[in-house]
Amino acid sequence: MLIALIIIILLVIVIIGMYNNLVRLRQKVRNSWSQIDVQLQRRFDLIPNLVETVKGYMKHEDEVLTKVAELRTSWAGASSVAEKANLDNELSGALKTIMAVSENYPDLKANQNFSELQQELQNTENKISFSRQFYNDSVTMYNTKLEVVPSNIIASMFGFKPEELFKVESDENRKNVKIDFDK
Repeated sequence: MLIALIIIILLVIVIIGMYNNLVRLRQKVRNSWSQIDVQLQRRFDLIPNLVETVKGYMKHEDEVLTKVAELRTSWAGASSVAEKANLDNELSGALKTIMAVSENYPDLKANQNFSELQQELQNTENKISFSRQFYNDSVTMYNTKLEVVPSNIIASMFGFKPEELFKVESDENRKNVKIDFDK
């Protein structure tokens, strides 16, 4: 009887340990997503200043500036990881276009405000990249824990669900950037 009681107590302790570990991993995923969200929001907050700075110079680039404004507006309505990842990828492409087009405007490149905004955006992009990697690492650890024995039993008993990875959805965003120094 005592041995059975000890086995039951040990089993309960193991179950509690696995459950708590799953909760910690899920919270790490949520926190790492929050870090991406913060950096993406920072980038979206910098965009109006960038658009205002380049507007006077890039009169013929209204389409790009309008696209950036639309993406920024869409950001508020996005709720899932996939939606935000898609908007992030589209915005990255639009910002690349603005930076590439700025090469055609020497006065813009010399503008102190534009240079500072460009540097801020570059720093933010680096933080976003790191945050994405950390998020995907956290999701992979969590999802792996949901699939391995014996934690998969505990996960299914308590309703833990896998999380989405932050992915590049567009083939265009997977392509290498072409740089031509002959111009």
